[in-house]
Amino acid sequence: MQIVRGCPAHLAGETGKFAVARLTEDEMKDSERKKWDVVALGELLIDFTDSGFSPQGNPLFEANPGGAPCNVLAMLQKLGRRTAFVGKVGEDMFGSLLRQTCEEAGICMDGLIKDREVRTTLAFVRNAPDGDREFSFFRNPGADMMLREEELPEGLLKDARIFHFGTLSMTHEGVRKATKRAVAMAKESGALLSFDPNLRPPLWRDMETAKEQMRWGLSQCDILKIADNEIEFITGETDFDKGAAALQKEFPGLSLINVTAGADGSYSYYGEEKVYVPSFRLGGTIETTGAGDTFCACVLNYVLEHGLKGLTKENLGEMLRFANAAAYLVTTKKGALKSMPEREQVEEILSE
Repeated sequence: MQIVRGCPAHLAGETGKFAVARLTEDEMKDSERKKWDVVALGELLIDFTDSGFSPQGNPLFEANPGGAPCNVLAMLQKLGRRTAFVGKVGEDMFGSLLRQTCEEAGICMDGLIKDREVRTTLAFVRNAPDGDREFSFFRNPGADMMLREEELPEGLLKDARIFHFGTLSMTHEGVRKATKRAVAMAKESGALLSFDPNLRPPLWRDMETAKEQMRWGLSQCDILKIADNEIEFITGETDFDKGAAALQKEFPGLSLINVTAGADGSYSYYGEEKVYVPSFRLGGTIETTGAGDTFCACVLNYVLEHGLKGLTKENLGEMLRFANAAAYLVTTKKGALKSMPEREQVEEILSE
């Protein structure tokens, strides 16, 4: 017997037909035994985003809770998923704010540790007129990079349907070991692995190490979300089709590759299938912080609903349309973690 999952007709493309993918009953039961839909590990920090100028002409910055892994989880919570986070913050006012914000979003924070010696990581984000960003990190060290192997919550990691990670938890030796151990635990328990390189050059001592760790992540994951500049960095290709083909050849374990190209839209590569969906250009963009994380969350939600086997072009198209719409909505607000859209808001954009 097979369970068939469908989608609303207005999400299924121009034909109006239902796009379906199938999970076997045994796969459904095995997956649903897990307590958490998605567990993510990595950085949790404060993004100080520029917010105009004071009457004296001094730049103002707004303290926005952020960090790619919890941005992903916050959007998944909006979509009704059960999520949990693993990471470390400082025992300070920002660490307390981050924990409170994530808990209010519905994310389980049992895997969050507070460091008494090292302060919460901070990032200052300056926005360009086109919505692009420039980062300055206060992380030398920062609490997120102090997570150790012995601090990992093994039970939580083994109870996830999907485990999500990136490279910011691989910039330094200690947290790198913790990340790789967490990946092994999740994989041993049968979880799908999701990876977002999230390349931030200022955080690496040299770019060869960054490339080496990115390649390790690619060798482990089933689902990849990668930005246009990152696929060029790792493959040397500016043509996405050639870059995706190179990744598929070198990393045969990659089932689903999604390339985000900002305002130009997104691409999905699945076996021999390729789908492109343009972005939503409806105006009102303020900044792009969190757009990629929102996109990533919507992809993971789609995989949770439909599985990772037998996806069709129609499936990939509706997945990208929903993810693009949600990512657009995030760009119309400041910050990320507290600015994730509701499902109804995304569906409204799609229906119009």
